[in-house]
Amino acid sequence: MPAYVIAEVEIHDPETYARYRARTPELVARHGGRFLVRGGAAELLEGEEEPKRVVVIAFDDMETARRFYRSPEYREIAALRQKAARTRMILVEGVAEEGSAPHSSGGLRFVGASPIQAGSTSSP
Repeated sequence: MPAYVIAEVEIHDPETYARYRARTPELVARHGGRFLVRGGAAELLEGEEEPKRVVVIAFDDMETARRFYRSPEYREIAALRQKAARTRMILVEGVAEEGSAPHSSGGLRFVGASPIQAGSTSSP
C-alpha cells in the first residue's frame, strides 16, 4: 500500500535550506521515493493559517518511507532542514491501488481511511 511523507515547511534560513534541498532528490530516489509536490503554489481552502512550502513524497509502503526517514544519510541532511526551517512532517498510509484488496475493519469493508461514523460532522 503506498505511503506518503507530507511536510509543511516554514523557511527562515533560505541559504541553509537550499543546501538541504539540493541533496534530497538523489537520496529520495535511492530509497524508492518520488516527489509528488515540491513547493508549488498552495491555496488555503479551510483552516486558519496559510500554508507555507508543502512537500509530498510517495513511497511504495510505510516501511520504505520509515527506512528513508531513519537512514543515516537522511538524518545527516535533515539537520540542515531543522536548522533552516520549522517543519511539520507526517507519514500517512495511502489508498490501495485499484485491483488491490481493501482494508477491513470489523464487518465493514473500505479502501483507505476508516469509514465516517454515523452522526459525524467530519468532512475530508
